[in-house]
Amino acid sequence: MGVDVDLIFRIAGVGIVVAFLHTVLEGFGKKEYAQWVTLLGFIYILFLVISIVQDLFQKIKSVFLFQS
Repeated sequence: MGVDVDLIFRIAGVGIVVAFLHTVLEGFGKKEYAQWVTLLGFIYILFLVISIVQDLFQKIKSVFLFQS
């Protein structure tokens, strides 16, 4: 299918970093900051996934509608 492995590793890396920061911040008693870090990490990954889905729809559109 041609999904870049780099993008998959980037998503996994962001998930690991966010989980680590969340754990550290909760350990220090900064639960609100931990929730913000998790939310921002989720939004970043959501934008990455949206770009993948957008590319997929463009490829489907070009195949079925014969447009480029």
